[in-house]
Amino acid sequence: MADAARRGRHFRWDAMALEDVTSGIQRRMVTGKKAMIAQVLLEKGAVVPEHSHENEQFTYILDGALRLWLGTGADEEVFDVRSGEILHIPSNLPHRALALEDTLDVDVFCPPRQDWLDGTDDYFRRKG
Repeated sequence: MADAARRGRHFRWDAMALEDVTSGIQRRMVTGKKAMIAQVLLEKGAVVPEHSHENEQFTYILDGALRLWLGTGADEEVFDVRSGEILHIPSNLPHRALALEDTLDVDVFCPPRQDWLDGTDDYFRRKG
C-alpha cells in the first residue's frame, strides 16, 4: 500500500466552504507541498490592494473581468483580463486588482501562499 504522502486527493469546489476575505471577496483553496490553487469570487467593484509575494502566480478568469496593475511607476502595466484569459504574475512583482464585473477567478501559486494559509495576508485589510 502506498504511503499517505504519495496518494492522490480529490476535491469538489462546491463541497468546500467559502472564506470571507473582505466585503466583496471570497475564496477557497487547495494546497499541496509545492503548489496551491484557489477559487476567488469578487463582486463588481471589489479591490485587491497592492501587494507582492515570492510566489509565482497565474490568474485565470473563468467568468467576469479583472483590471490588474503590475509593477509601479513608469514600469507599471495595466491588463484587463476577461473570461477565458490568463495573466502570469512573476515572483515579487507588486500588483493590485479591481473587479470590473462580478468575477470568478482561479489563481495558481507556486509555492503555496503561506500568508493565506496562516491568515497573515493583512494587505486585504489595510486602510488607504
